[in-house]
Amino acid sequence: MSATGIDKRLSPPDILARKGDVPLVVLTAYTTPGARLIDPHCDIALVGDSVGMVLHGLPSTLFVTMEMMILHGQAVARGLSHAMMVIDMPFSSYEEGREQAFRNAARLMRDTGASAVKLEGGEHMADTIRFLTQRGIPVMAHVGLTPQAVNTLGGYRVQGRGNDSGRVRNDAVAVAEAGAFSVVLEKVPAALAGEITRAVAIPTIGIGASADCDGQVLVVDDILGLFTPFKPKFVKRYAELGLEADRAIATYAAEVRARSFPAAEHLFGEAPPAK
Repeated sequence: MSATGIDKRLSPPDILARKGDVPLVVLTAYTTPGARLIDPHCDIALVGDSVGMVLHGLPSTLFVTMEMMILHGQAVARGLSHAMMVIDMPFSSYEEGREQAFRNAARLMRDTGASAVKLEGGEHMADTIRFLTQRGIPVMAHVGLTPQAVNTLGGYRVQGRGNDSGRVRNDAVAVAEAGAFSVVLEKVPAALAGEITRAVAIPTIGIGASADCDGQVLVVDDILGLFTPFKPKFVKRYAELGLEADRAIATYAAEVRARSFPAAEHLFGEAPPAK
């Protein structure tokens, strides 16, 4: 806690310095209340484009817009005092070229107060990452399974098995050399994730990867058991709040229908008679 009573917000250099140290804790956040919940416990709050599926019911991240990311980024920023905020660049906001990527990354950071952006892609995105970092935009990279490329990858499949391991390894090395301050490794074999972690000088953040990574990230709604029965293999449920919510709502509905709610303690007395 600082002298002002406000925790110092972590920065990209702080995260980079954690390479090989205490593992980084990363969770998604989409709202102000959600950000307040994770802030005391996390190093990074990721405003993920998964918001499109988790909160908006979209079939994939491909439908998420810049406007959606900015809206949720602004909400998350209001709930943070410690964790560093990283915001996803949505599909089609950076793939066209370096200049497009810079304009949209700068807009995301300016309009939300995020400390960094995250973008997907390996070797083919290295030039863009270098362009951004040289111009003051910290970049968290993302290789392995990249959800925005799910159509070309043939689904949400493990990446880097067998002869494909070299591609994923080269992607991670390329983004590290291009200046990314960290890299997400998604849905890659554990042995490969450990090898990449030892090979690159920046922190690796695993999701469906390995405990050997320098940190871990999950969708907060997944670990809390909210809203959906779907649970990927790499997710551990730390609570079943969706079941608790269902029971609470069912009890409320039953009491309303039985006229047992509102009870006397929930009601207001008569107003005094008019004079």
